Amino acid sequence: MINTLKKLGPGLLFAGAAIGVSHLVQSTRAGADFGFTLIWVLILSNIIKYPFFLFGPKYAMATGETLLHGYKKMNTSVLVIYFILSIVTMFTIQTAVTIVTAGLAIELFGISSNITTWAIIIIILCLFILIIGRYKFLDNMMKFVIILLTISTIFAVFFAGFESTNSFEMKQVFPTTELGIAFLAAFMGWMPAPLDVSIWQSIWTLEKTKKEKFFNYKNAIFDFNIGYITTIILGLSFLCLGAFVMYGSGEVFSNNGSEFAKQLINLYTESIGEGVFLIIAIAAFTTMFSTTITCLDASPRAMKISSELLGFKWFENYNLWIIILSVGTLLIFIFFISEMGLLVKVATILSFITAPFYAFINYKLINSKHTPKQYRPSKFINILSVIGLIFLTCFSLWYISIL
Repeated sequence: MINTLKKLGPGLLFAGAAIGVSHLVQSTRAGADFGFTLIWVLILSNIIKYPFFLFGPKYAMATGETLLHGYKKMNTSVLVIYFILSIVTMFTIQTAVTIVTAGLAIELFGISSNITTWAIIIIILCLFILIIGRYKFLDNMMKFVIILLTISTIFAVFFAGFESTNSFEMKQVFPTTELGIAFLAAFMGWMPAPLDVSIWQSIWTLEKTKKEKFFNYKNAIFDFNIGYITTIILGLSFLCLGAFVMYGSGEVFSNNGSEFAKQLINLYTESIGEGVFLIIAIAAFTTMFSTTITCLDASPRAMKISSELLGFKWFENYNLWIIILSVGTLLIFIFFISEMGLLVKVATILSFITAPFYAFINYKLINSKHTPKQYRPSKFINILSVIGLIFLTCFSLWYISIL
């Protein structure tokens, strides 16, 4: 068991990054608003995106380089597009995960009800941990966090299902209202995570090989699959939890960060009992804190590498990018907190409509001359990739046409 845990790392970091807004927020909201009728969205999103996330660790272990190096080899313009998209999205994504973490901190600690104050505390704490501990700390912390969250969530779903007296419609539906379609795009965009997280995965995989000499290609794929399966199980669990406790109750999730956090914790305590409030609150907060710190680590790593490859010498520094991201996130909290709902919506929809771009370049790179033949995908994975690419492209074009 201990040896197996040692082999895990980047895959759990992937899970830590994914099991944040997409799971605690979007999956739970899907269950609360639609019952079980959007399970198809969750399962389909995970299946069609699987190959494109897999190509991250696959390319890294095959070449000893990140996906960003591969983009540069394909065409510098691909890397420039990534750089621009990251500048546009990284601040809103970081703010989105931080606001949920801050809301949970209010519920757990109760020292202050000011969400901006908690955001500042959380960002500063993450900064300190990352500058001092770097990858090794993240690697060790995530193993504890994911195990804790998985156990507590499965227990919550079991008790909620046992206590629920609701009757559910299992027929799968396609939302037709404007709000329903917007939610569908956001749900698919961040389920299990935005596709650019595949780049983070390739970076973390190489970091793992530096720390653990035994971490080979087989370990990397095993590690990724464990992390990916975990995100699917927890995504379904959060959807079930929202359906069992809130669907048909007349209660809707608040757009206010602290109020949403309170409702989220109540999902657990109402199904298991008030006696477990502290355990559940800690599990939920730890999960979102891990997502916050993971995103705060990954974006600066990616931007540092991109800057090096593009020759932006002034920006070839991890610490500089982490400070830029932290300050930018806090400025959004201070000056645009009233527009948070719109910012999160923009971030999630951008993740959805840019998915075909990342899917295509990852597919093209892994099948190109830059990847050794023995590491290229199997015929089945390539077929699944093409299906996924067609679906993501058509769905994105359709969504843009009706905006």
